[in-house]
Order: sequence, then C-alpha cells, then structure tokens
Amino acid sequence: MKSKHQKTLLLLFSHPTSANVDWNDVIGLLGSLGAVIEERKGSRVGILLNDKAVVFHRPHPRPSMDKGAVVSMREFLILCGIAPEGGAK
Repeated sequence: MKSKHQKTLLLLFSHPTSANVDWNDVIGLLGSLGAVIEERKGSRVGILLNDKAVVFHRPHPRPSMDKGAVVSMREFLILCGIAPEGGAK
C-alpha cells in the first residue's frame, strides 16, 4: 500500500474522529484495496469490497467528509476486515 493510502487509513481510524478526510483520498484508498466503485444517481457512490456492499454520498460542496461519514467508512472497513497495521481487524 502506498504511504498516501496508509496515511488516509490511519486518518480514518484516528481518535478523536477527524473532520478533515478528503473524499478523493478515500476513493484512492478503496481502489488500492480492490474495491469496485460505481457512480450512481445524484451524489451516491456504490462500493463493493470483500463481498460487502455499501452506498455513500459524495460530500459537497466541500471535498472533506463529515465526522459521521468518517465513522461510517471506518465501520465499513472493519466489516471488510481492513484496519491499520497493528490495529484490530
């Protein structure tokens, strides 16, 4: 995993929850993990990773995810068996 993706993963799992996680960085991370990403109607984005599916809303007008979306993405990654090195899977 590239260091940029590792930093994004660490940011998603940081406590307290960060409100400064860039959506495009998360999409890049998911792509590097082998996720299938599908643009849907409006701002919806479908994500399939490790046989688990979820739909997120692309943030707008700013590119940063809000804290609730970051927590939801963290929970999705945990469900898929993804966590930072040394973290609980």
